[in-house]
Amino acid sequence: MLRPYMQKGRIEAGCDEAGRGCLAGPVCAAAVILPDGFTNADINDSKQLSPQKRQQLRLLIEQTALAWAVVMIPPQTIDKINILQASVLGMNQAVEQLNIKPEHLLIDGNKFNSHQHIPYTCVIKGDATYLSIAAASILAKTHRDEYMENLATEFPQYGWDGNKGYPTAMHRKAIQEYGITIHHRKSFTLIPQQLKLSF
Repeated sequence: MLRPYMQKGRIEAGCDEAGRGCLAGPVCAAAVILPDGFTNADINDSKQLSPQKRQQLRLLIEQTALAWAVVMIPPQTIDKINILQASVLGMNQAVEQLNIKPEHLLIDGNKFNSHQHIPYTCVIKGDATYLSIAAASILAKTHRDEYMENLATEFPQYGWDGNKGYPTAMHRKAIQEYGITIHHRKSFTLIPQQLKLSF
């Protein structure tokens, strides 16, 4: 069972993102405030859960959370400010959209800066430590996966319904064969011979 809070009685928002390592699509960030006393033995780092379990938990989290928000930062912004800054921006925007202002943020990872000057704690492997961060990781992952699956109907050749934009061999081969789309991150190494790509 993950920890329900860092400090009892404080309004804490867990924050996480999904899609940092992808070649295509947005990076998706989420923030979640869970109610006092909330426990659930199934909630864990989204990467440890099956897609079906993630989807079940997404519905539970969205119905149960005191507040939650999900934000997508597009590839064009990622290319402009870099993936780390885009992830930080996304988490900040998600926090700003919460209808309850948190007193403290629990951030998955080791780098962050709060745009609203809310105190925060970075937690390495936070999505396997705190319930609120794990809940945010589940929302970020499921919302992003759904977005990429929808995008795959428009661009079926890249296999985004399966790889979700991650750098699989099939995805890289499709880039070599068909070129890139507006959804690809131009600042990433899309294929090993980067010079062969024309933007």
